[in-house]
Amino acid sequence: MPRPSCPRCQRPESHCLCPLIPHLASRTRVLLLQHPSEVGHALNTARLAALGLENAELRVGERFDDLAGSLSDSRYRACLLFPGDDARPVAEVAGDDPRPLLLVVPDGTWRKARKLLYLNPELEALPRVTLPAGLTSRYRLRKAPMAGALSTIEAIAAALDILEAPNRFDELLRPFEVLIQGQIEAMGEETFRKNHGS
Repeated sequence: MPRPSCPRCQRPESHCLCPLIPHLASRTRVLLLQHPSEVGHALNTARLAALGLENAELRVGERFDDLAGSLSDSRYRACLLFPGDDARPVAEVAGDDPRPLLLVVPDGTWRKARKLLYLNPELEALPRVTLPAGLTSRYRLRKAPMAGALSTIEAIAAALDILEAPNRFDELLRPFEVLIQGQIEAMGEETFRKNHGS
C-alpha cells in the first residue's frame, strides 16, 4: 500500500517539504515545460520551483498546443533558457527592453528537453538566453553531463538572481537542499561517498 503523500509537494507526508517552500515574488514570469518522464522523479525540482514562485506556471506534456497565447503576452518578452550557438547571456538581454522577461524553461534530461523543442516549433523560434559560465551545481546525487549543468530549480534561481538583482532567490533552493540531504541519508554516507565522491 503506497504511503500517504502531500497533495501539494507530492512528497510522502512524513517528508513533506511545504514548510520550506517559499512564496517569492518576481517581475520575471517563469513558464516551466516539464517532460512527462520527470513528473514521478523523486527530485522533481521543476515542481518545487513552480510552488516557490508567485509568478510561475508548470505545464506537463510533450506537445503544448496553447503555447502561442502565452508567448505572445505583450506585457513580457519571451525567451528560452537553453544553451545554443546564438544564445545571449541573460544579464545582457535584461537591459534590452523595460518589459520583464517571460523565461521559458524546459525540464527534463538534455535529450528530453531537446525533444520538447523539436515538438514545439514555437520554442525553437524564441531567442535563447544562458547563464554565466562556471556555475556549480549543488545536485550532489547526479554527475553533471557537462560543466556548468544545473538542475532546473538551480538554473531558475541563478537566472532570477541576475534579472531581479539586488533581490536574491536562495530561499527557492532550501527544499531542494533538504531533499538532497534526505536522499544522501537514506542511501547512507558510505554509499554516497563511494558513488559520488566526497
